[in-house]
Amino acid sequence: AALFDYGTTTLDRTAFHKALDDIAATESAGDDFKLAVPTAGFDRGMQLLADNELHPALPESAFGVQQKTLSRTLAGEMQSPQYRMFRALSKGLLPAGDPGLREATPATVDKLTLADAKTYFAQTYRPDLTTIVIVGDVTPESAKSTVEKYFGGWKASGQKPDVIPKPVALNPASYTVVPNSYASQDQVLMAHMLDINLANPDRYALALANNVLGGNGFASRLMTDIRVKHGFAYTASSGLNIDRARSMFYVYYGSDPDKVAPADALVASNIEALQRTPIKAAELDNARQFEIRSIPLGVSSINAIARSLLSWSWHGEPLDQPMVAAKYYLNLTAGQVQAACAKYLKPQNLVQVVQGPTPQK
Repeated sequence: AALFDYGTTTLDRTAFHKALDDIAATESAGDDFKLAVPTAGFDRGMQLLADNELHPALPESAFGVQQKTLSRTLAGEMQSPQYRMFRALSKGLLPAGDPGLREATPATVDKLTLADAKTYFAQTYRPDLTTIVIVGDVTPESAKSTVEKYFGGWKASGQKPDVIPKPVALNPASYTVVPNSYASQDQVLMAHMLDINLANPDRYALALANNVLGGNGFASRLMTDIRVKHGFAYTASSGLNIDRARSMFYVYYGSDPDKVAPADALVASNIEALQRTPIKAAELDNARQFEIRSIPLGVSSINAIARSLLSWSWHGEPLDQPMVAAKYYLNLTAGQVQAACAKYLKPQNLVQVVQGPTPQK
């Protein structure tokens, strides 16, 4: 990906960036490519973007520089407590040998050749895995014509690969301490896999439940209970990562080592309360308002509109996804939210990783 900045087969790095400057454009190519350009330069900008994306120079000299840079960067990152924390979490959530545990290391990067990079580019950069979204002062007809003019010759060979990972079973509980001699407090991350995906409408009930639990700052129960009432942590939050096949529920907080155990107990009790008792009407209303009011904020800029349309498209969601979500948020009952919590949240299966001093636990 770092090699795309070095120009194309027709324009060297200096000439390529001068051509972008001439039309006041910003551009980047790779597995996520983008262009921002004044309307007057749209055609030329798309020409340059396509040239960079489809015909990158991939020069040998640049490969050597980027290879060494990446190798040294990885060597440093892999020694950091933050990396080891998230690595421990992944190992706890995914079964041994799962593709999601694959990673680049200095040793594997050092073995690569430019031929490897070119082969990877030829095999994996495919139009049948690509979605292009254009937002701006241009008609749909003109945009479509311009894309076809410069990207129309891009062809894929062979069968379209399946890039959606397979679902995995619910993980067992585990507990890991990642030492950090420079930290005086602990960072605590707890998570488990969720048996749900983007096609399941129960995701909206879980979103409302997460808002009540820890997704809405001081309006959420974890912050009120762990910080305000007990003073065990400065912040406490929860979240959902819901995707096409693999999803995750997580809780995060930071505390002194002697407060980890009592904070854990409060996390468990708050999750279990959502499963046992319907949330109060005021909490449900607040969660509805938060989720619905977040919708226009999520598309309040040109860039946000483009990224939202792109995400909905390649996730297989309708392009009026916010309206679909809003209807669910308006109509879900406290009982339905409680039922979703009882069905999907598994506090007994949480993978817990603590970074910092070993807690008194």
